[in-house]
Amino acid sequence: MNDVAPFKWVGTRPIRPDGVPKVTGRAQYGADFTMPGMLMGAILRSPHAHARIKSIDTSAAAKLPGVKAVITSKDFPEQKFEYLGPERVAFNYWHMTRNIMAREKVLYEGHAVAAVAAVSKSIADEAVRLIKVDYEVLPHVIDVDEAMKPDAPLLFDDMITRGIEPPPTKPSNISKRMEFKIGDLEAGLKQADVVIEKTFKTAAIHQAYIEPHATVARFEADGQCEIWSSSQGHFVVRNYTAGLLKMSVGDLRVYPAEIGGGFGGKTVVYLEPVAALLSKKTGLPVKLVMSREDCFKATGPTSGSSMRVKIGATKDGKIVAAEGEFKFQAGAFPGSPVMNACMCAFAPYDIPNARSVGYDVVCNRPKAAAYRAPGSPISAFAVESVLDMLAQRLGIDPLEFRYKNAARAGTQMVYGPKLSHDGYAETVEALMKHPGYKVKLGKNQGRGVASGYWFNGGGESSATVHVNDDGTVVVATGSPDIGGSRASMAIMAAETLGIDYNQVRAIVADTASVGYTHVTGGSRVTFATGIAAVDATKKVIKELCKRAAMIWDVDPEGVIWENGHARPAGKNVGEFKPLSLKEIAAKRALTGGPIGATGNVNPGAVAPGFSTQFCDIEVDPETGKVTILRFVAAQDVGRAIHPSYVEGQIQGGVAQGIGWALNEEYIYNKEGRLDNPGFLDYRVPVASDMPMIEAVMVEVPNPSHPYGAKGVGEVNICPPMAAIANAIERAVGVRMTELPMSPPRVLAALDAGKLKAAE
Repeated sequence: MNDVAPFKWVGTRPIRPDGVPKVTGRAQYGADFTMPGMLMGAILRSPHAHARIKSIDTSAAAKLPGVKAVITSKDFPEQKFEYLGPERVAFNYWHMTRNIMAREKVLYEGHAVAAVAAVSKSIADEAVRLIKVDYEVLPHVIDVDEAMKPDAPLLFDDMITRGIEPPPTKPSNISKRMEFKIGDLEAGLKQADVVIEKTFKTAAIHQAYIEPHATVARFEADGQCEIWSSSQGHFVVRNYTAGLLKMSVGDLRVYPAEIGGGFGGKTVVYLEPVAALLSKKTGLPVKLVMSREDCFKATGPTSGSSMRVKIGATKDGKIVAAEGEFKFQAGAFPGSPVMNACMCAFAPYDIPNARSVGYDVVCNRPKAAAYRAPGSPISAFAVESVLDMLAQRLGIDPLEFRYKNAARAGTQMVYGPKLSHDGYAETVEALMKHPGYKVKLGKNQGRGVASGYWFNGGGESSATVHVNDDGTVVVATGSPDIGGSRASMAIMAAETLGIDYNQVRAIVADTASVGYTHVTGGSRVTFATGIAAVDATKKVIKELCKRAAMIWDVDPEGVIWENGHARPAGKNVGEFKPLSLKEIAAKRALTGGPIGATGNVNPGAVAPGFSTQFCDIEVDPETGKVTILRFVAAQDVGRAIHPSYVEGQIQGGVAQGIGWALNEEYIYNKEGRLDNPGFLDYRVPVASDMPMIEAVMVEVPNPSHPYGAKGVGEVNICPPMAAIANAIERAVGVRMTELPMSPPRVLAALDAGKLKAAE
């Protein structure tokens, strides 16, 4: 832990390569691209939460001067109903095409119904208003518990719950049931001296990225198409768009724009297939940009949930059994992150008898999308709250309780494998030693503790490394940079080559210029794409040694690479002055031509992320407002390649967790319409809501990565909600079980407590 390796660049804090263009306003985001002859698009969206589409009349819109094309779902090819990809992240083009453009029914307010391309945005907007849709309004359902009832309005008349044997005979809104278990739950509960069971609910919340979705598409007469868009994975944009339009993947080239936030919400497509189809029909480039209201109403928030958690422990503080039931809103189409919730819920702990059951439930909301460790923060809120209640009942310090039950390498996980990496106990230890943990608190103040787990991702990544003739190096990857990956790629390449960081330029290449690279998500990029970049760099070093051998006229095996220079491996090779990278590069044309290499990887040995946090809060008993006084977040980061970026990830996750805990929620009215689709009424934290967030980096290097890196972007959002709930209970004696814990809810709980005490 915290061992210091003799690295020159890994672990340093060079200036971020994207900093200057961003602060000067020169960086190009999705909405910044313009082209000659470009048309502007607009999308008609449903005003209803659930309605059958009886007819769509686009004739008036098509006749409006300046309108070049109008499309509806009929213009998109039909898709086969099948689930593709690994179960945890499966997708279905039949569902996807209906989310892009409604077919038989609209399933949520904001559901796209038709789209227009015109010579100006004002004409496109006017044309959209001229489209007439005949709707048959149907009953709707918003809440997950209501959606699971036998008499709930059905979104799909033929949806039979998967995961139940034998399959049910009647359709329902439950898309899937899943279960994971180890040991004997009932026997484990009988061993427990204390058992606590509690139910919880969480509201759906949005990723709240500042940059709305935007894209430009240009479809050529020869069938080739190019797309520029703000996304977390332009290869996935390419594959999804090609699949939805039934194009050859090779005919579609996607360029990455800078991204103004994503947090998981930009790993899917909404606008790109629509813009591409409009461009195909018009023969001109088409730009589509979402409004803020569109983002809230029609792009994926994370799921709301309803949960029940039951945990038993012996009087000496050993957890012997745990059970969780997790019901998640998938939104209008299946695919909530409930499987992640089931798998992550108890993962930080060594529990011999455990069971987690999940339900993926459709309801009349926009389809859920990933949000930073999708699923795990939600189940962590419930599990970590119950753990705190157990610690209090047993009279054990909450950190000591977690440390006593910490999962370590070799611990059996509820979802199958044994944990292969340490790191969790070390985060708990770091907080136990933190001076702030011992500071005494005042009246109406409390300290809360919670932990979290995220798998972290591996997956396919590619990188190319090229040496210029002046000795500078270009590292090109297919990973959009949303957390400092350009800096980390340059650092790792410079470290491997033994050259100055400033000699390396890292770029994000388009889909035709580098090999397939999966999305920037799952905390996978520094790990997986980093391995690809290092692999390519090592191949370049081998080639540099070969070139030096050619210059010296010696055997390539007689040349080694040290500190940015080719050197003779020994005196028997000959007395040669070391050749620098620049000197070898200058002679590239004479020794075989361009010097470069490619790394293509699909690493599977992924190290998970662990985080433990504590916060001090104060509750105003008059208003119910919760003020965060101190927040300390310890996280196992493997090895911090660029510590400033790592600290920023930790602080960002905590800030979003604070918003999730205290204020953020989707509020629907009785008609199923969203009442707060904008930052005025959807309350994200602002600077005045935030304490100074202290990031404690715990380094337990990952042996599966050349520099020990682990993904750091997600697990930090898992503990804050429970930590704050636990702090509230210790401050004022009320247990909050529903998110957000907004002032009205906290005040109502305080008033209910006073009423109960008076009785």
